[in-house]
Amino acid sequence: MNMLKTTMLLAGLTALFMALGYMLGGSGGAMIALLVAFGMNIFTFWNADKIVLRMHDAREVDINSAPEFYSMVRKLAQRAELPMPKVYIIDSPHPNAFATGRNPENAAVAATTGLMNMLDRDEVEGVMAHELAHVKNRDTLIMTMVATIAGAISMLANFGLFFRSGDDRSGGLAALAAVLVAPFAAMIVQMAISRTREYGADRGGAEISGNPMALASALAKISGAAQAIRNPVSEANPSAAQLYIVPTQVSELFSTHPATENRIAALQDLAGEIRTGEMPPKPRRSALDPLGRE
Repeated sequence: MNMLKTTMLLAGLTALFMALGYMLGGSGGAMIALLVAFGMNIFTFWNADKIVLRMHDAREVDINSAPEFYSMVRKLAQRAELPMPKVYIIDSPHPNAFATGRNPENAAVAATTGLMNMLDRDEVEGVMAHELAHVKNRDTLIMTMVATIAGAISMLANFGLFFRSGDDRSGGLAALAAVLVAPFAAMIVQMAISRTREYGADRGGAEISGNPMALASALAKISGAAQAIRNPVSEANPSAAQLYIVPTQVSELFSTHPATENRIAALQDLAGEIRTGEMPPKPRRSALDPLGRE
């Protein structure tokens, strides 16, 4: 059902892009918009992971350079029945993590040093399980495509507003309305897709790790810090914010993520379901060093 909803929203976003093209350039403009959207999606399909990782100056690690962290991801990938993704660390005090890649066979997961220094081992495991759930659900490609089209709508709207501002034809007012409304509508669709996906990844990640409360604890710890600590990447590229496990420096109204307290409540409910099976709590451990030392 989530896949159907996402497909419909993605189709609506593409139709919005075409409609804006039509308002600005008639049927020819709509066709050009469709071709541009198709081209952007093809480019994103093959290059999204490289673009995102380069944007964050992420460095790839392996069993030798970060044994504990790499082994953790490998264990979680095996539990999730996923191919082993590439593993990256980002040298940044901003506590966050994300997954990227066009499919599970070409996936990558990344976490910041800020996140690993702030959380204990179980909490880091919960976060990385969440990111692997995104990979398993094929969320990374969909959300990147949505961000690309939404960004293009905003660019096209700005272009149309500039060149249509002096147009006195009867369609001028309609075009002006389109370029003002289209970016806001694109943002609403983008938020709807992202928020739906975050709930699914929270549940999937909790099932992979077997410890919903570890992820809930991680969200409680990093959500406030992610708002307080600057993230130059998301400031320069706002569309990147939807990739992170928690939002960055945005109001709840315009966030691509559900409210953290609602996510935590959902995880607490899931923990209650697991508790009926008398699953013993996992012991808490010390923070995970970025290079794998405890």
